[in-house]
Amino acid sequence: MADLLTIAFAAIFIENVVLTKFLGMCPLMGVSRNLKSAIGMSLAVLFVIVGSSILTWAVYEYILDTALNLQYMDLLVFILIIAAFVQFTELFIKKSSPSLYKSLGIFLPLITTNCVVLYVALENIVNGFNFVEMLVYSTAVSLGFMLILVIFASIRERLDSSATPKAFFGSPIALITLAIMALAFTGLAGII
Repeated sequence: MADLLTIAFAAIFIENVVLTKFLGMCPLMGVSRNLKSAIGMSLAVLFVIVGSSILTWAVYEYILDTALNLQYMDLLVFILIIAAFVQFTELFIKKSSPSLYKSLGIFLPLITTNCVVLYVALENIVNGFNFVEMLVYSTAVSLGFMLILVIFASIRERLDSSATPKAFFGSPIALITLAIMALAFTGLAGII
């Protein structure tokens, strides 16, 4: 149990993929202007990462590794599984919440190319996680992405309504804010 908590805490706070690996920057910069859109995107990414991690882990463990001995095909197979799963998610959101689908716009199909999803699927295999560890890690990375996206969206909403110097308005102040957030989260590194 302590190992699972360590995996979760590290993935959410200490080794947050957005702040340490700078993965998922496209949806972070694109959807973070509105808190509601940020929460919707976070939930979609959570669903896609956890769902695709379960599928890719099972395909790797039971088909590529055990049955066929084709471990080198993992990248190609994972990309195909993730693309299909994102399409399923996009259709589901389009049917269940048209307003959320419209607010996410182009960024919903971009989850397919969100490197966080592929990174998590590959890390589950590289780290040799069993099913429970894979599930905890995938969920924790998703929650870490959600945490940063929601905090960042809240800060950006406030920054957009404040008197920011013209040279810093928009992306420059957003990237400076991300850098400060990365420094703050790096301070947690000594906990574990």
